[in-house]
Amino acid sequence: MGNFDQRDLAEHFAPSELLPETLPADPMPIVGAWYEDAHARRVQPNPNAMSLATIDAEGRAQCRIVLCKTMSIEQGWLMFFTNYQSRKGEALGANPRAAIAMHWDTLDRQVRIEGIVERAGEAESDAYYASRPIESRLGAWASDQSRPVASRAEMLERVRKTAARFGITPQMIEQNVGEIPRPPHWGGYRLWADRVELWVAGPGRVHDRAAWTRTLSTQNSQMNTGPWSATRLQP
Repeated sequence: MGNFDQRDLAEHFAPSELLPETLPADPMPIVGAWYEDAHARRVQPNPNAMSLATIDAEGRAQCRIVLCKTMSIEQGWLMFFTNYQSRKGEALGANPRAAIAMHWDTLDRQVRIEGIVERAGEAESDAYYASRPIESRLGAWASDQSRPVASRAEMLERVRKTAARFGITPQMIEQNVGEIPRPPHWGGYRLWADRVELWVAGPGRVHDRAAWTRTLSTQNSQMNTGPWSATRLQP
């Protein structure tokens, strides 16, 4: 039996798709295209789900699933929303860096992003909160997220009292109508990427993988971004 030549190897270990041979200067257009493709093809119930990893004040790692609600391809950031007083909120207050991963198993693709986290503006948080179903708006007020609760019944009683406070009836919930202001402890976070890694699954675990890095700095509350630098990685 002869040895593999370069063509045989390329054919045998060819992934379903490849990253560009010459890596683009900016990875975010690929991130955006993959994100839109996952939504268009409905590959999973929440194609915008991403694991979010943080480090708290004691140096302990935490990870949970959140939903990416918007992203800026041009500036290179993602946005998610949560309770600022939750464990993730407290961790981000102590250490405003985070990492996310989005894995679309049926598409053989994964995106990993690391970077600096900052709170979204009040107007951005207000706008997204107003777009949520009324029951979700109630939940944001009723839940002291990550704090202990004695029972499920107690949690539901908190929801009932919150509904009464804002004059929300079962019929209003069914019709998704009613005005509830955004809680001051709830809003958005923007994750500015300083490292992006793209991964495409390949046969024999000879995946196609590349990373981009850039520098971030803040001046007068504005984020300044440096140029991207790209590197192909071994799988």
